Amino acid sequence: MALSIFTPSVTGMDVQSQAMTSVSTNMANMRTVGYKSNETLFYSLLGSNPVVKGNSAWGLSSTRVDIDGVGAYDRTNIGRPGIIATTGNYFDAALNQSNAFFTLKDAGGDLYYTRAGSFSTVTQNGQTFLIGNNGFKVQGFPAAEGGGFSSSLSDIELKYIEKIPSKPTSVAEVIANVPADGVDSSSYGITIYGPNNDGRPMTMTFHKVEGKANTWDVSFALEDGTVTGGGEVLFSPNGEVVSPKNMSLAVTWDDGSTNSIDLDISNMTQYAGSTGITKVSQDGRESGNFIRALIDDYGVVKAQYSNGETLNYAKLAIVGFTSPENLTPVNGTLFESNSDTGSSYYVIGADTVNSSVVVPESVENSNVNVEQEFSNLIVIQRAYSLNSSAFTTANEMTSVAIDLKS
Repeated sequence: MALSIFTPSVTGMDVQSQAMTSVSTNMANMRTVGYKSNETLFYSLLGSNPVVKGNSAWGLSSTRVDIDGVGAYDRTNIGRPGIIATTGNYFDAALNQSNAFFTLKDAGGDLYYTRAGSFSTVTQNGQTFLIGNNGFKVQGFPAAEGGGFSSSLSDIELKYIEKIPSKPTSVAEVIANVPADGVDSSSYGITIYGPNNDGRPMTMTFHKVEGKANTWDVSFALEDGTVTGGGEVLFSPNGEVVSPKNMSLAVTWDDGSTNSIDLDISNMTQYAGSTGITKVSQDGRESGNFIRALIDDYGVVKAQYSNGETLNYAKLAIVGFTSPENLTPVNGTLFESNSDTGSSYYVIGADTVNSSVVVPESVENSNVNVEQEFSNLIVIQRAYSLNSSAFTTANEMTSVAIDLKS
Protein backbone atom coordinates (compact mmCIF):
# COMPACT_ATOMS: atom_id res chain seq x y z
CA MET A 1 0.00 0.00 0.00
CA ALA A 2 1.49 3.33 -1.10
CA LEU A 3 2.32 5.90 1.50
CA SER A 4 0.34 8.42 -0.60
CA ILE A 5 -2.69 7.15 1.29
CA PHE A 6 -1.70 9.57 4.04
CA THR A 7 -1.33 12.64 1.79
CA PRO A 8 -4.97 13.80 1.67
CA SER A 9 -5.48 13.61 5.42
CA VAL A 10 -2.09 15.15 6.21
CA THR A 11 -2.66 18.08 3.85
CA GLY A 12 -6.19 18.38 5.18
CA MET A 13 -4.95 18.72 8.77
CA ASP A 14 -2.25 21.15 7.63
CA VAL A 15 -4.61 23.54 5.83
CA GLN A 16 -7.16 23.39 8.63
CA SER A 17 -4.38 24.38 11.01
CA GLN A 18 -3.62 27.31 8.73
CA ALA A 19 -7.31 28.24 8.68
CA MET A 20 -7.39 28.04 12.48
CA THR A 21 -4.46 30.46 12.61
CA SER A 22 -6.41 32.96 10.49
CA VAL A 23 -9.49 32.67 12.68
CA SER A 24 -7.44 33.00 15.88
CA THR A 25 -5.62 36.04 14.54
CA ASN A 26 -8.89 37.67 13.48
CA MET A 27 -10.50 37.10 16.85
CA ALA A 28 -7.40 38.39 18.64
CA ASN A 29 -7.61 41.60 16.58
CA MET A 30 -11.37 42.11 16.72
CA ARG A 31 -10.80 45.41 18.58
CA THR A 32 -7.68 46.52 16.69
CA VAL A 33 -8.22 49.87 14.95
CA GLY A 34 -8.05 49.59 11.17
CA TYR A 35 -7.44 45.83 11.21
CA LYS A 36 -8.38 43.93 8.04
CA SER A 37 -9.44 40.32 8.56
CA ASN A 38 -7.88 37.33 6.80
CA GLU A 39 -9.65 34.29 5.44
CA THR A 40 -8.12 30.98 4.40
CA LEU A 41 -9.25 29.59 1.05
CA PHE A 42 -8.63 26.08 -0.29
CA TYR A 43 -7.70 24.47 -3.61
CA SER A 44 -7.13 20.91 -4.83
CA LEU A 45 -3.61 19.58 -5.20
CA LEU A 46 -2.82 17.61 -8.34
CA GLY A 47 -0.86 14.40 -8.02
CA SER A 48 2.26 13.35 -9.90
CA ASN A 49 0.31 11.86 -12.83
CA PRO A 50 -0.67 14.53 -15.37
CA VAL A 51 -4.18 15.11 -16.61
CA VAL A 52 -4.01 14.63 -20.41
CA LYS A 53 -6.63 15.79 -22.88
CA GLY A 54 -7.40 13.74 -26.03
CA ASN A 55 -4.87 14.03 -28.84
CA SER A 56 -5.61 12.08 -32.02
CA ALA A 57 -2.08 12.49 -33.40
CA TRP A 58 -0.41 10.89 -30.40
CA GLY A 59 -3.23 8.67 -29.36
CA LEU A 60 -3.23 10.12 -25.84
CA SER A 61 -6.46 10.35 -23.92
CA SER A 62 -7.34 10.63 -20.25
CA THR A 63 -10.39 11.66 -18.28
CA ARG A 64 -8.72 11.12 -14.93
CA VAL A 65 -8.60 13.91 -12.38
CA ASP A 66 -5.58 13.12 -10.26
CA ILE A 67 -6.28 14.93 -6.97
CA ASP A 68 -3.72 14.40 -4.26
CA GLY A 69 -4.80 16.40 -1.24
CA VAL A 70 -5.65 20.03 -0.58
CA GLY A 71 -3.74 23.32 -0.42
CA ALA A 72 -4.57 26.68 1.11
CA TYR A 73 -3.85 30.37 0.73
CA ASP A 74 -4.80 33.42 2.73
CA ARG A 75 -6.68 36.46 1.50
CA THR A 76 -6.87 39.78 3.33
CA ASN A 77 -10.22 41.59 3.16
CA ILE A 78 -8.70 45.00 2.43
CA GLY A 79 -11.74 46.46 0.69
CA ARG A 80 -14.21 45.52 3.43
CA PRO A 81 -14.66 48.60 5.66
CA GLY A 82 -15.05 48.52 9.41
CA ILE A 83 -17.53 50.55 11.42
CA ILE A 84 -16.45 54.15 12.10
CA ALA A 85 -16.60 55.03 15.78
CA THR A 86 -16.23 58.44 17.45
CA THR A 87 -13.37 58.71 19.95
CA GLY A 88 -13.16 62.43 20.77
CA ASN A 89 -9.38 62.26 20.32
CA TYR A 90 -8.24 65.30 18.33
CA PHE A 91 -5.56 63.33 16.45
CA ASP A 92 -7.81 60.42 15.46
CA ALA A 93 -9.16 60.26 11.92
CA ALA A 94 -11.18 57.72 9.95
CA LEU A 95 -11.61 57.46 6.20
CA ASN A 96 -15.11 57.49 4.75
CA GLN A 97 -14.00 56.00 1.43
CA SER A 98 -13.01 52.35 1.05
CA ASN A 99 -10.30 52.99 -1.54
CA ALA A 100 -8.33 55.48 0.57
CA PHE A 101 -5.32 55.05 2.84
CA PHE A 102 -3.19 57.16 5.16
CA THR A 103 0.50 57.32 4.21
CA LEU A 104 3.22 56.39 6.72
CA LYS A 105 7.00 56.30 6.48
CA ASP A 106 9.41 54.21 8.53
CA ALA A 107 12.89 55.20 9.73
CA GLY A 108 14.39 53.77 6.55
CA GLY A 109 12.29 55.99 4.30
CA ASP A 110 9.93 53.25 3.03
CA LEU A 111 6.29 54.19 2.51
CA TYR A 112 3.36 52.16 3.86
CA TYR A 113 -0.41 52.57 3.75
CA THR A 114 -2.99 52.04 6.46
CA ARG A 115 -6.59 52.59 7.47
CA ALA A 116 -5.64 52.80 11.15
CA GLY A 117 -6.01 56.50 11.92
CA SER A 118 -5.36 56.37 15.67
CA PHE A 119 -2.54 58.91 15.61
CA SER A 120 -0.46 60.46 18.36
CA THR A 121 2.68 62.58 18.61
CA VAL A 122 6.33 61.99 19.41
CA THR A 123 9.07 64.52 20.11
CA GLN A 124 12.53 63.86 18.68
CA ASN A 125 15.43 66.30 18.99
CA GLY A 126 13.07 69.12 19.83
CA GLN A 127 10.70 68.43 16.93
CA THR A 128 7.18 67.04 17.36
CA PHE A 129 5.83 64.67 14.70
CA LEU A 130 2.47 63.01 14.05
CA ILE A 131 2.87 59.21 14.15
CA GLY A 132 0.77 56.10 13.62
CA ASN A 133 0.17 53.44 16.28
CA ASN A 134 3.24 51.57 15.00
CA GLY A 135 5.54 54.56 15.48
CA PHE A 136 5.86 55.33 11.75
CA LYS A 137 5.61 59.01 10.84
CA VAL A 138 2.41 60.22 9.16
CA GLN A 139 3.03 61.83 5.77
CA GLY A 140 1.44 64.97 4.45
CA PHE A 141 1.88 68.25 2.61
CA PRO A 142 3.36 70.99 4.83
CA ALA A 143 1.70 74.39 5.02
CA ALA A 144 3.28 76.93 2.67
CA GLU A 145 4.08 80.52 3.53
CA GLY A 146 1.36 82.81 2.31
CA GLY A 147 -1.29 80.07 2.42
CA GLY A 148 -1.94 76.73 0.79
CA PHE A 149 0.23 73.65 1.04
CA SER A 150 3.48 72.49 -0.50
CA SER A 151 3.27 69.68 -3.07
CA SER A 152 6.26 67.91 -1.51
CA LEU A 153 5.45 64.92 0.69
CA SER A 154 7.12 65.01 4.12
CA ASP A 155 6.77 64.08 7.79
CA ILE A 156 4.00 66.07 9.47
CA GLU A 157 5.61 68.30 12.07
CA LEU A 158 3.61 70.16 14.71
CA LYS A 159 5.23 73.47 15.64
CA TYR A 160 3.49 74.52 18.82
CA ILE A 161 3.34 78.31 19.12
CA GLU A 162 1.91 79.18 22.52
CA LYS A 163 0.71 82.64 21.48
CA ILE A 164 0.10 84.29 18.12
CA PRO A 165 0.07 88.08 17.73
CA SER A 166 -2.99 90.15 17.10
CA LYS A 167 -4.29 90.51 13.57
CA PRO A 168 -4.20 94.19 12.54
CA THR A 169 -7.43 95.68 11.24
CA SER A 170 -7.34 96.13 7.47
CA VAL A 171 -11.05 96.35 6.60
CA ALA A 172 -13.84 97.96 8.62
CA GLU A 173 -17.46 98.96 8.09
CA VAL A 174 -19.75 101.38 9.93
CA ILE A 175 -23.49 101.52 9.33
CA ALA A 176 -25.04 104.38 11.30
CA ASN A 177 -27.19 107.49 10.96
CA VAL A 178 -25.89 111.06 10.99
CA PRO A 179 -28.66 113.34 12.33
CA ALA A 180 -29.80 115.65 9.53
CA ASP A 181 -30.57 118.53 11.89
CA GLY A 182 -30.27 119.64 15.47
CA VAL A 183 -26.56 118.81 15.90
CA ASP A 184 -23.28 120.23 14.69
CA SER A 185 -21.40 116.97 15.17
CA SER A 186 -21.92 113.29 15.97
CA SER A 187 -19.44 110.58 16.98
CA TYR A 188 -19.18 106.82 16.45
CA GLY A 189 -16.85 104.38 18.17
CA ILE A 190 -15.07 101.37 16.68
CA THR A 191 -12.38 99.16 18.14
CA ILE A 192 -9.43 98.54 15.85
CA TYR A 193 -6.37 96.33 16.25
CA GLY A 194 -2.72 97.01 15.57
CA PRO A 195 0.26 94.68 15.05
CA ASN A 196 1.20 94.90 18.74
CA ASN A 197 -2.03 95.43 20.64
CA ASP A 198 -5.29 93.70 21.42
CA GLY A 199 -7.55 96.52 20.29
CA ARG A 200 -7.94 100.22 20.98
CA PRO A 201 -11.02 102.48 20.64
CA MET A 202 -11.11 104.77 17.61
CA THR A 203 -13.64 107.60 17.45
CA MET A 204 -15.03 108.75 14.11
CA THR A 205 -16.58 112.24 14.32
CA PHE A 206 -18.81 113.95 11.74
CA HIS A 207 -18.60 117.80 11.86
CA LYS A 208 -21.16 119.80 9.86
CA VAL A 209 -19.51 121.96 7.18
CA GLU A 210 -20.84 125.49 7.20
CA GLY A 211 -22.23 126.72 3.92
CA LYS A 212 -22.40 123.28 2.29
CA ALA A 213 -25.67 121.39 2.37
CA ASN A 214 -25.55 117.76 3.48
CA THR A 215 -21.77 117.92 3.85
CA TRP A 216 -19.78 116.73 6.84
CA ASP A 217 -16.09 116.74 7.67
CA VAL A 218 -14.96 113.43 9.12
CA SER A 219 -12.01 113.13 11.53
CA PHE A 220 -10.61 110.34 13.67
CA ALA A 221 -9.10 110.09 17.15
CA LEU A 222 -7.32 106.97 18.41
CA GLU A 223 -6.07 105.89 21.80
CA ASP A 224 -2.31 105.10 21.67
CA GLY A 225 -2.00 106.26 18.10
CA THR A 226 -2.94 108.67 15.33
CA VAL A 227 -5.08 108.28 12.22
CA THR A 228 -4.68 110.17 8.99
CA GLY A 229 -7.37 110.17 6.35
CA GLY A 230 -11.00 111.19 6.42
CA GLY A 231 -12.25 114.41 4.84
CA GLU A 232 -15.56 115.68 3.56
CA VAL A 233 -18.50 113.32 3.08
CA LEU A 234 -21.49 114.34 0.95
CA PHE A 235 -24.99 112.96 1.40
CA SER A 236 -27.82 113.20 -1.12
CA PRO A 237 -31.06 115.05 -0.21
CA ASN A 238 -32.70 111.67 0.41
CA GLY A 239 -30.04 110.74 2.99
CA GLU A 240 -27.72 108.41 1.09
CA VAL A 241 -23.92 108.70 0.87
CA VAL A 242 -22.87 110.24 -2.44
CA SER A 243 -19.10 110.34 -1.92
CA PRO A 244 -16.79 108.99 -0.81
CA LYS A 245 -18.20 105.60 -0.05
CA ASN A 246 -14.88 104.31 1.29
CA MET A 247 -12.10 106.01 3.22
CA SER A 248 -8.44 104.94 3.24
CA LEU A 249 -7.00 105.40 6.72
CA ALA A 250 -3.35 105.21 7.74
CA VAL A 251 -2.80 104.28 11.38
CA THR A 252 0.45 105.04 13.21
CA TRP A 253 0.71 103.57 16.68
CA ASP A 254 2.76 105.09 19.49
CA ASP A 255 5.07 102.06 19.43
CA GLY A 256 6.02 102.82 15.83
CA SER A 257 3.97 100.09 14.15
CA THR A 258 1.48 100.90 11.39
CA ASN A 259 -1.45 99.46 9.49
CA SER A 260 -3.84 100.68 6.79
CA ILE A 261 -7.61 100.42 7.00
CA ASP A 262 -10.20 100.48 4.23
CA LEU A 263 -13.27 101.94 5.95
CA ASP A 264 -16.63 101.31 4.26
CA ILE A 265 -19.24 104.03 5.02
CA SER A 266 -21.37 103.43 1.91
CA ASN A 267 -24.40 102.34 3.95
CA MET A 268 -24.42 105.27 6.36
CA THR A 269 -27.45 107.59 6.23
CA GLN A 270 -28.40 111.20 6.98
CA TYR A 271 -31.93 111.23 8.30
CA ALA A 272 -33.74 113.32 10.85
CA GLY A 273 -33.55 111.76 14.25
CA SER A 274 -30.94 110.40 16.58
CA THR A 275 -27.50 108.92 16.05
CA GLY A 276 -28.27 105.28 15.44
CA ILE A 277 -25.55 102.67 15.02
CA THR A 278 -26.76 99.61 13.14
CA LYS A 279 -23.48 97.80 12.53
CA VAL A 280 -19.80 98.18 13.34
CA SER A 281 -17.44 95.50 12.07
CA GLN A 282 -13.76 95.00 11.29
CA ASP A 283 -11.48 92.09 10.44
CA GLY A 284 -8.83 92.54 13.14
CA ARG A 285 -8.46 90.20 16.10
CA GLU A 286 -6.76 90.16 19.45
CA SER A 287 -3.74 87.96 20.14
CA GLY A 288 -4.53 84.32 20.82
CA ASN A 289 -3.31 81.63 23.18
CA PHE A 290 -2.86 78.05 22.01
CA ILE A 291 -5.88 75.83 22.78
CA ARG A 292 -5.35 72.56 20.93
CA ALA A 293 -3.99 70.85 17.83
CA LEU A 294 -6.34 68.71 15.76
CA ILE A 295 -7.22 67.18 12.40
CA ASP A 296 -10.23 68.74 10.68
CA ASP A 297 -12.68 67.22 8.17
CA TYR A 298 -10.58 68.47 5.25
CA GLY A 299 -7.62 66.43 6.47
CA VAL A 300 -5.75 69.53 7.65
CA VAL A 301 -3.61 69.21 10.78
CA LYS A 302 -3.84 72.56 12.54
CA ALA A 303 -3.67 74.49 15.80
CA GLN A 304 -6.58 76.46 17.26
CA TYR A 305 -6.17 79.66 19.28
CA SER A 306 -8.35 81.52 21.74
CA ASN A 307 -8.98 84.40 19.30
CA GLY A 308 -10.56 82.06 16.75
CA GLU A 309 -7.50 81.97 14.51
CA THR A 310 -6.00 78.71 13.26
CA LEU A 311 -2.46 77.84 12.21
CA ASN A 312 -2.09 75.10 9.61
CA TYR A 313 0.70 72.57 10.00
CA ALA A 314 0.05 70.26 7.05
CA LYS A 315 -2.57 68.35 5.10
CA LEU A 316 -2.79 64.56 5.34
CA ALA A 317 -1.69 62.66 2.23
CA ILE A 318 -4.59 60.28 1.50
CA VAL A 319 -3.74 57.82 -1.28
CA GLY A 320 -5.94 55.60 -3.45
CA PHE A 321 -5.04 52.72 -5.78
CA THR A 322 -6.57 51.30 -8.92
CA SER A 323 -6.56 47.80 -7.38
CA PRO A 324 -6.28 48.25 -3.60
CA GLU A 325 -7.21 44.61 -2.95
CA ASN A 326 -3.78 43.67 -4.34
CA LEU A 327 -1.83 45.61 -1.70
CA THR A 328 0.75 43.48 0.10
CA PRO A 329 -0.15 42.99 3.78
CA VAL A 330 2.73 43.67 6.16
CA ASN A 331 0.44 43.01 9.10
CA GLY A 332 -3.27 43.38 9.68
CA THR A 333 -3.20 47.19 9.51
CA LEU A 334 -0.19 48.01 7.35
CA PHE A 335 0.20 47.50 3.60
CA GLU A 336 2.73 48.03 0.81
CA SER A 337 2.13 48.83 -2.83
CA ASN A 338 3.36 46.56 -5.59
CA SER A 339 3.14 46.11 -9.35
CA ASP A 340 -0.36 44.60 -9.04
CA THR A 341 -1.96 47.53 -7.19
CA GLY A 342 -2.07 49.60 -10.35
CA SER A 343 -1.59 53.34 -10.47
CA SER A 344 -1.82 55.40 -7.30
CA TYR A 345 -3.40 58.82 -6.91
CA TYR A 346 -4.14 61.32 -4.15
CA VAL A 347 -7.67 61.17 -2.82
CA ILE A 348 -6.58 64.18 -0.76
CA GLY A 349 -3.59 66.07 -2.13
CA ALA A 350 -1.98 69.44 -1.59
CA ASP A 351 -4.66 71.23 -3.65
CA THR A 352 -7.64 69.01 -2.82
CA VAL A 353 -10.61 70.54 -1.00
CA ASN A 354 -12.86 67.68 0.06
CA SER A 355 -14.69 67.38 3.38
CA SER A 356 -16.33 64.01 2.66
CA VAL A 357 -13.30 61.72 3.02
CA VAL A 358 -11.83 62.36 6.49
CA VAL A 359 -13.96 61.84 9.61
CA PRO A 360 -12.18 63.68 12.46
CA GLU A 361 -12.06 62.48 16.07
CA SER A 362 -13.01 58.98 14.90
CA VAL A 363 -11.41 55.67 13.95
CA GLU A 364 -12.34 52.77 11.72
CA ASN A 365 -12.80 49.64 13.79
CA SER A 366 -11.70 46.17 12.74
CA ASN A 367 -13.80 44.59 9.98
CA VAL A 368 -13.82 41.20 11.78
CA ASN A 369 -17.26 39.57 11.81
CA VAL A 370 -17.25 37.80 15.16
CA GLU A 371 -20.31 35.64 14.42
CA GLN A 372 -18.76 34.43 11.17
CA GLU A 373 -15.46 33.68 12.90
CA PHE A 374 -17.19 31.52 15.53
CA SER A 375 -18.99 29.67 12.75
CA ASN A 376 -15.70 29.14 10.93
CA LEU A 377 -14.13 27.92 14.16
CA ILE A 378 -16.69 25.12 14.49
CA VAL A 379 -16.32 24.07 10.84
CA ILE A 380 -12.52 24.06 11.02
CA GLN A 381 -12.46 22.07 14.23
CA ARG A 382 -14.81 19.49 12.74
CA ALA A 383 -12.85 19.29 9.47
CA TYR A 384 -9.57 18.82 11.33
CA SER A 385 -11.11 16.05 13.43
CA LEU A 386 -12.38 14.24 10.32
CA ASN A 387 -8.98 14.46 8.63
CA SER A 388 -7.38 13.16 11.81
CA SER A 389 -9.78 10.19 11.78
CA ALA A 390 -8.95 9.53 8.12
CA PHE A 391 -5.25 9.52 8.97
CA THR A 392 -5.80 7.09 11.83
CA THR A 393 -7.82 4.78 9.60
CA ALA A 394 -5.14 4.90 6.89
CA ASN A 395 -2.53 4.06 9.49
CA GLU A 396 -4.53 1.04 10.66
CA MET A 397 -4.99 -0.16 7.08
CA THR A 398 -1.25 0.16 6.45
CA SER A 399 -0.49 -1.80 9.58
CA VAL A 400 -2.83 -4.62 8.47
CA ALA A 401 -1.19 -4.72 5.04
CA ILE A 402 2.26 -4.89 6.58
CA ASP A 403 1.22 -7.70 8.90
CA LEU A 404 -0.24 -9.71 6.00
CA LYS A 405 2.96 -9.37 4.00
CA SER A 406 5.10 -10.47 6.90
